[in-house]
Amino acid sequence: MNIVQAVLILIGLILDIFGVIMIYDARLLTKKWFSFGDQNEASLGLKLLGFIVAIIGALLIFFQIK
Repeated sequence: MNIVQAVLILIGLILDIFGVIMIYDARLLTKKWFSFGDQNEASLGLKLLGFIVAIIGALLIFFQIK
């Protein structure tokens, strides 16, 4: 494993952690970042974005280890 693979795996892990945090704390992040009335839609959007970020991180790790 060279240094480029190690760096890409580390980036993938950081993306996974960030995505999972966005999924589980979407309601709190919505209240903190946004001030508009419909928090349900913003919370759903953050959960979807967190899921996509976590999948990208997992794919990055998967293809670097393989």
